[in-house]
Amino acid sequence: MVGIALFFGFVTLGTWQVQRRVWKLDLMERVEQRLHATPQSLGSVAAAAAASSDPRAQEYQPVHATGQWIAGKTVFAQALTAIGSGFWVLSAMQTDDGRQVLVNRGFVPDTLVNKVPLEPTANGGVRIEGLLRVSEPDGGFLRENNPANNKWYSRDVAAIATRLGLPDALPYFIDLGIPTNAHVNADAPAPAANGPWPQPGMTVVKFHNSHAVYALTWYGLALMVLLAAWLVVRHERRENSRTGA
Repeated sequence: MVGIALFFGFVTLGTWQVQRRVWKLDLMERVEQRLHATPQSLGSVAAAAAASSDPRAQEYQPVHATGQWIAGKTVFAQALTAIGSGFWVLSAMQTDDGRQVLVNRGFVPDTLVNKVPLEPTANGGVRIEGLLRVSEPDGGFLRENNPANNKWYSRDVAAIATRLGLPDALPYFIDLGIPTNAHVNADAPAPAANGPWPQPGMTVVKFHNSHAVYALTWYGLALMVLLAAWLVVRHERRENSRTGA
């Protein structure tokens, strides 16, 4: 019974990795195409996303928006990037067409979070370009978000909007800046370790794809279980033949 359970368990895990590989390849192709697309208006992309049954249908779509930063509406979400640990700086923006949207203005190292000005400084209208991203609910880094104490381990749009008093915020956020030369199948230039802070354009758009290796590993273990079972059966048959049982 244990052998049967192990066999089907390994086959299930292998099949799951095959499915994950198909999903990852689709994601890589979609992101690669969108990185080179002309930014569309936030309103049109948000409308298309709202009309879709898949909340990720418009993710990584380049968008542009104009509006004003909302004073005092900035939070920090923990981040781990190519240049170290720190925080994403998320600020609220009121767009010219009446929308409220959270904008991830970029990364700041944890050693500088209290040493550099991180509130938006523009007093008038601003125009931004970036990538549309979906909310990251609940938390991350094995820790749950703590809105009451303004502690964020993921970019949970709904919870952050509630904490900041933004009743009409879109259910997405924008990663400010569009990574340059960041082909998903080639190494991108390393982000500058000397700023500016917050540093935009650091969206992860290169994804590792080792699912085929994992799938082969699980299927290989399933075959090993079958081989072990066959050896046990053969050994028992030989013993039975020898004893005349």
